[in-house]
Amino acid sequence: AGAREDTFNVLDLAEYTKNRPWWRKVFGPSSGSSAEKYNVATQLLIGGVTGWCTGFVFQKVGKLAATAVGGGFFLLQIANHTGYIKVDWNLVQRDMNKAKEQLKFHSRGNKTSPEVKSRVDEVIIFLKKNVILTGGFAGGFLLGMAS
Repeated sequence: AGAREDTFNVLDLAEYTKNRPWWRKVFGPSSGSSAEKYNVATQLLIGGVTGWCTGFVFQKVGKLAATAVGGGFFLLQIANHTGYIKVDWNLVQRDMNKAKEQLKFHSRGNKTSPEVKSRVDEVIIFLKKNVILTGGFAGGFLLGMAS
């Protein structure tokens, strides 16, 4: 009776996923460049429609946020003026100066971690592979912001 020796291949998933772009990890192996899947007109249409929707929503949310911040500041000024609250503006100014100094300090280092750099490189590669789709999205986004 002979002993049967089976051989198994070991797949290191950590190493395997390090060398794959993020969009392939999310959407699967068939998610290559959209240029491989669609013609130029379809890419422009998809990019334009999604860009317009994104720009339109971005514009509406931006207006809502500006109204909320402006209204909040206006109510704060009214409450301060009528005496309901007392704002220590010197303390606010001092805290703002501290925040500015911290931002200057962090921006001086200007060292980007390798993980962030690799993600940025992946996004740039994706955008280069999908130039038509990206152009359509940018144009649609600007139209959405204007409408």
